[in-house]
This record gives sequence, structure tokens and C-alpha cells, in this order.
Amino acid sequence: QVQLVESGGGLVQAGGSLRLSCAASGRTFSTYTMAWFRQAPGREREFVTAINWSISWSGGSTRYADSVTGRFTISRHNAKATVYLQMNSLKPEDTAVYYCALALSRILYDDPARYNYWGQGTQVTVSS
Repeated sequence: QVQLVESGGGLVQAGGSLRLSCAASGRTFSTYTMAWFRQAPGREREFVTAINWSISWSGGSTRYADSVTGRFTISRHNAKATVYLQMNSLKPEDTAVYYCALALSRILYDDPARYNYWGQGTQVTVSS
């Protein structure tokens, strides 16, 4: 059973920063993509960013939504099976529940239906 556990959400003023973490456990993966999605009240879940990894690579790729490019950075720590989301220059419109997701593929999907596992979500609130 795969578990994804997010942490790091909270309340921050506009222009501030937060770092989210997502730790995966339950099995090892030879290839995966981990992503962050977010969902604000009354809105659909939207793609934020993704990063991939494969045991056969030395590197990886990332993908960002236009709305966060230049402000958010995704990274991973393979040994800890953890993905991080560094969020800088936060805006009130970034307020949402942020979800971590994992796909058993190296494709950087932006479609939530492509992801196999999900975390429980962590609230990020940006005040103006």
C-alpha cells in the first residue's frame, strides 16, 4: 500500500514563502512522476508542477503550470522518497488545498486522472 504524506502548509502573507513536503512510503519505485496539484473552493483540481525519476537515469525533468513558473520550484530527495515544493512570492490566488500525487510513469502528466496515488492534502492560505 503506497502512502503519500504532505506537510508544510499554513498561513502566509502575500509575497511570502512556504515549502511543502511529500513523503512516499509503502514500496520502492523504479520509475515515477510525482506532482503537486491544488484545488481552491468551487474550482477544479489544477496541475501545479511535476518531476520524474527513473532508476536508469542520472537526472530528471520538471514541468510547471504557467501561473507558478518562476515562483515555485519542485525538487526531490530520492533516498528519502520525498518531493518538495518551494513556493516563493506567494499570491492570494495561490490559496488552495495542495495535493501530492504519484504516477507509475515518467511522463509529466498534468491530468490528475493519470496519477495512481494521492496524499490527503495540505492547506495553503495566502493573505493579502
